[in-house]
Amino acid sequence: MPRDFIAKRVAELKPSGIRKFFDIVATMDDVISLGIGEPDFTTPQPILEAGVQALRQGETHYTSNAGIYQLREAISDLLEEKYQVRYDPATEVVVTVGVSEALYLALTAVINPGEEIIIPTPCFVSYQAEVLLAGGVPVEVPGRMENGFQPEPELIEAAITPRTKAIFIGFPNNPTGAVASRENLQAISLIAEEHDLLVISDEIYDSLVYDVEHICFASLPGMKKRTITLGGFSKSFAMTGWRVGYAAAPAEILQGLVRIHQYTVMSAPTVSQLAALAAVQQGADYVEEMRQKYDRRRKLIISGLNEIGLETFMPQGAFYAFPKIGASGLDDEEFAQRLLEEEKVAVVPGSAFGSGGEGFVRCSYATHYDKIEQALERMEKFMSRCC
Repeated sequence: MPRDFIAKRVAELKPSGIRKFFDIVATMDDVISLGIGEPDFTTPQPILEAGVQALRQGETHYTSNAGIYQLREAISDLLEEKYQVRYDPATEVVVTVGVSEALYLALTAVINPGEEIIIPTPCFVSYQAEVLLAGGVPVEVPGRMENGFQPEPELIEAAITPRTKAIFIGFPNNPTGAVASRENLQAISLIAEEHDLLVISDEIYDSLVYDVEHICFASLPGMKKRTITLGGFSKSFAMTGWRVGYAAAPAEILQGLVRIHQYTVMSAPTVSQLAALAAVQQGADYVEEMRQKYDRRRKLIISGLNEIGLETFMPQGAFYAFPKIGASGLDDEEFAQRLLEEEKVAVVPGSAFGSGGEGFVRCSYATHYDKIEQALERMEKFMSRCC
């Protein structure tokens, strides 16, 4: 029998629950996708122009490992303006290849073999996988729809053991659209302080909130010193393909991320960094315009899902609805599979997002209003057969 050359920790990873369905979608015609978490808007014109101009001016070489200083400074200024938390652009900010790399850097830099990371679920599919790849142990704390999928501090504290290194939170949340309350985040901050834990906070959707305020975790009293903040440009600025994000943390922590970053990718793409600088400087009005359109779609899809018997709470952030599919009599995998095959509507099974997502599906409303209307009509037909 030939030797198995794939590392055990890689071989044991589950395939992405998102990609599984989109490999099928790619082979089908007339599918309405409510699955992929990607804005359907084109990157705003000033940002595009900045990228084109950068190419014309020959900006095609490496930048410093941590990224163009002007961009790091702009990110620092933005975080101070929005959340009153200040990072030194020289030592406390690194520009990354999307938030995906920032996530990888954060976990690889802080986890020793066997250390545990507490993760409230449902959560983005990469969190548990990246913990495992870094040699750690993901400890899931399932959320509840009845609680608006808020992180529950008492359950988080109950999950702490002597091996716990950090709490990982992602709000506004993918896949539920929940926005963590100040009260719950303050309670988590006290837990982190008491047990001397790090907090890694993925805040990629921070500009896409509705009717509520997003709280930057590092802005809470005493939390900057023990928080790694992850952010980026893909979602709010419709820049997924540009692949540019960032991590911000105290210098003694960030140096660990930069050390891995310089050996792994050298630097984020130069053209993308210059486009991201234009996004910070000129993109606010475009973000607000897109946010308002998402809000209109949010109200449509939540109303429609509830009307056809798929109980859904009103999300307060990001661009996802997370309906409970119990009324169909199907589990989430079967629901998504049959809905795709029978009505050509693509959604993602909630179980792909951790144990807290079982019995739900994720529907992205980052698609055109008319397409959402058509998808709801097809889903109504599907539910009439199931029920």
